[in-house]
Amino acid sequence: MNARISDHLICNGILGVDTGAFSGFLYLMEEREHIYEIYEEICGARLTTNIGRIGGFERDFNDIAFAKIKKFLVKFPPILKEFETLFNRNRIFIERTSGVAAVDSETALNYSWSGPILRATGVDYDVRVNEPYSSYQDFDFEIPVGTSGDVYDRYIVRNEEMWQSLRIIEQALQKIEKEPKGIFHADVPEFYLPPKEEVYNSMEALIYHFKIVMGEIDTPKTEVYHAVEGGNGELGFYLVNDGGRSPYRLHFRRPSFINYQMYAPMSAGMLLSDAIINMSSLNVIAGELDA
Repeated sequence: MNARISDHLICNGILGVDTGAFSGFLYLMEEREHIYEIYEEICGARLTTNIGRIGGFERDFNDIAFAKIKKFLVKFPPILKEFETLFNRNRIFIERTSGVAAVDSETALNYSWSGPILRATGVDYDVRVNEPYSSYQDFDFEIPVGTSGDVYDRYIVRNEEMWQSLRIIEQALQKIEKEPKGIFHADVPEFYLPPKEEVYNSMEALIYHFKIVMGEIDTPKTEVYHAVEGGNGELGFYLVNDGGRSPYRLHFRRPSFINYQMYAPMSAGMLLSDAIINMSSLNVIAGELDA
């Protein structure tokens, strides 16, 4: 959820810059830095947060990480509220964004849009609700939707998603505090690397470590598609395996690559200044456009 907030902070902050307002961007970028500090405390990295493993995490969260998360939950809401005060009813911002690059729900679905820009058109599709994963079904949150599908609605939807993400984080903390300490992964030794101390002192752990590292565990012959709700929409993974140790085919459904396909027809006949904020509202991640 912090990742979703981090994504939307940069998107809405830069949207403000592109419409002539710089102060809000400064407020939000400072909070984004605090999110990076949380990541850094949890896994040692700020962007490449590779801590997830089959069945859980590579390591447990420490007390400092929890303290930083709780501090963020207290400090961030007033900042977000102040940002909304600067923009939500700002006459210049509304005139620059309302009615610009409006897309109806039928067109959005025809272009396979997903994420905030789809929900801004009024379609309440969210993978976390329609096909729950990672226990999202156990959390109470709402899916913000818009009506007109324009730049302003995309901004509003992302802002509201940040509030909903805060709700989920608060609930997650409450659930974690009720769970036994020290459990951060499932008991699946054939897939989860054992601790180094066990590898050095237990033959069974050494065997599992060797088999996992050397890739001696064959995967089943199957074809599977799984998706998660990324910051920009449905991030999907399509895998075909013929029974060997490596997949026969692996394809990623990158939401930005699909969402961007409509930029040209959307911008036809548009003022250059409007085309710029239209691009900002799509929140395109350039790395996803590389075929």
